[in-house]
Amino acid sequence: MTPDAAPLGLSVPPPLSLYVHLPWCLAKCPYCDFNSHEHPRDGVPEARYVDAVLADLDAALPAIWGRSVQTIFIGGGTPSLFSPDSIERLLSAIRARVRLVADAEITLEANPGTYDATRFEGFAQAGVNRLSIGVQSFDDQALVALGRRHDRRQALAAIESAVRHFKTFNLDLMFALPGQDPAASQADLAQALAFEPPHLSCYHLTLEPGTPFAKRPPPLPDDDMAARMHDAIVSDLEAAGYEHYEVSAFARAGHACRHNLNYWTFGDYLGLGAGAHSKLSSYQGIFREVRQRHPSRYMAAALGTGDPIASREPVENGERPFEFMLNALRLAQGVPAALFAERTGLGPMALAEALETARARGLMDADPTRLRPTPLGWRYLNDLLVLFVR
Repeated sequence: MTPDAAPLGLSVPPPLSLYVHLPWCLAKCPYCDFNSHEHPRDGVPEARYVDAVLADLDAALPAIWGRSVQTIFIGGGTPSLFSPDSIERLLSAIRARVRLVADAEITLEANPGTYDATRFEGFAQAGVNRLSIGVQSFDDQALVALGRRHDRRQALAAIESAVRHFKTFNLDLMFALPGQDPAASQADLAQALAFEPPHLSCYHLTLEPGTPFAKRPPPLPDDDMAARMHDAIVSDLEAAGYEHYEVSAFARAGHACRHNLNYWTFGDYLGLGAGAHSKLSSYQGIFREVRQRHPSRYMAAALGTGDPIASREPVENGERPFEFMLNALRLAQGVPAALFAERTGLGPMALAEALETARARGLMDADPTRLRPTPLGWRYLNDLLVLFVR
């Protein structure tokens, strides 16, 4: 598809991002339901895995031919387990295969437990221009309770290195942790703000089905206490000059995560790596793909048959309103109303009934030019989203 050619039913091609999943971690955290796998005893097969990702990309190129890639996000797992040399090889090979815009945002997720004095500098030299550090907490006791393999000292050292080598970076924090009270949550935030990070992601710890925490729940703050923690975090960050632009994301001006914004505005993304998800628009429609989940099966398929895709399903017309709103309403300012037709190929009547109900209940802004939740709708987002389910 040429850059100015529109997929079937869409007025213009959606922006395109690239996601690369590196699935290994030092250890599997008890709250995590991501596709992550414990570091093999004989080491991560970095070279073979990068070979597999590149073979996967080669096979996927016809689906994105002629389109520019706006952002790259290397997630996991713990991508910072990979050496800077492997990351440089991966990024260089991607650049040789796809048209990457000149100012592309290239993010890599990093764990303080993998930090050393030269590693983060090496990632910057490899072409990464945005680091996302999974701190979660600066409290050693909380980190042990979360099953993290780093401590406060390592977290501080990792952030100090990020400040030196990256113009923009993100810190992940969690709240409502086992045994945590509001004072401890505030102490974590204050420590993070001491580094003046351009971007912060603050997540409520949730018990995801199938995880050890869901099977054996730790003692967690009750809902009222967790809500107080959340409100204090929002208040303190807004007072410090951060925009609360997405449900869990806060940014200084100009530092919102462009990769995630593409997800939230229903852009396209090609996912490479074990268990990676894609959403791609073509002349045949909009499709979602999922790669083989287990790293060994993924590598065998990508390097053997050249087809590591486990499933490929269309996003049917009836599903598109909910899928679009599921993403767009995570944004505090929502999106222009015209973007719905541009990204889904559907007319405004596909949303009309649900919008009328949501506005009558005070959950959606009445501005007809914008799809934006009210403060009430944003606070009770699940109640709002269910209105768009068919």
